[in-house]
Amino acid sequence: MEEPRRAFLADLLDTATPSGFETAGQRRWVEYVEEFADEVRTDDYGNAVAVLEGGEPSVALAGHGDEIGFMVRDIEDSGAIRMTAIGGSDRTVSKGQHVRIHTGDGPVPGVVGQTAIHLRDREDHSVDDITEQHVDVGADDAEEAMELVERGDPITFEQTVTELENGRIAARGLDNRIGTWAAAEGLRRAADAGAEATVYAVSTVQEEVGLQGARMVGFDLAPDAVIATDVTHATDAPGTPADQETGIELGAGPVVARGSANHPRVVEAVREVAADADIDIQLQAAGSRTGTDADAFYTSRGGIPSLNLGVPNRYMHTPVEVLDLDDLDAAADLLAGFAAGAHEFEFAVEV
Repeated sequence: MEEPRRAFLADLLDTATPSGFETAGQRRWVEYVEEFADEVRTDDYGNAVAVLEGGEPSVALAGHGDEIGFMVRDIEDSGAIRMTAIGGSDRTVSKGQHVRIHTGDGPVPGVVGQTAIHLRDREDHSVDDITEQHVDVGADDAEEAMELVERGDPITFEQTVTELENGRIAARGLDNRIGTWAAAEGLRRAADAGAEATVYAVSTVQEEVGLQGARMVGFDLAPDAVIATDVTHATDAPGTPADQETGIELGAGPVVARGSANHPRVVEAVREVAADADIDIQLQAAGSRTGTDADAFYTSRGGIPSLNLGVPNRYMHTPVEVLDLDDLDAAADLLAGFAAGAHEFEFAVEV
């Protein structure tokens, strides 16, 4: 991956964007796409759209900019801060973690308390719900804690981006800053390729709490086709239940989903682009839903032909999500190729 593109990814990962609090990350995304887009606009909730002006058809390359997290729910007399979840946060990985509480005056460091193993019942292996867990910021009492944080302040794990072997990285919130990175990069590469169609790159908000941003953008933008890039489960790590294995592997290329929201003509178009460009792809079954913004886009207006393009990800919704940068780079190339050739495709089934 070229250094400027890697630096942009690092900027996105270093910027906390829990659902409902995405502004800082959206601002960084806008700054990047302004360098090559003909127009960039945002809506009242912070969804961001970059436009590459062209002719028909219009296609959108989308990713969601928000991440899971927590929120200050209450402050106890002792100064302990009680939490509630933002999105699908995993209660089994939160204890004993460093966190940041994002306040109007800047981030406040803290830790999610975990009773020492010496003091716990060795026979009790239950896991507390997130609402039963607490953040310790070092405050002696509620008054001191309330000078630092307020109810409703968002909380994220402390970010650590670790370079692993074989071009792989581990970090919090790869889900789904990598999708907005791919959308932006797909647009830039489509511009370099001289795309004839009108191409939109989209960074949506609030996917993790119900695909809300995609519902807004899908209604407002109404493109002829949309590809929503998001992480998908790589099931090649130990511990994956047998009945959840999909054959998806890290490093084997981006993933084209089939079924449910995934429009057959868009699937065909992307597979054709991949074959022509010699981009390795993997296929995935999505019999009922994709669990991504594609599920919101495809029912917007009178129906928008949509596709979920996945980037394999291990350990999703943990502070140590892992992906292969070659898979991500290939996803951006695939998006760009689709956008550059969009004028040659039809996005309607024949009945």
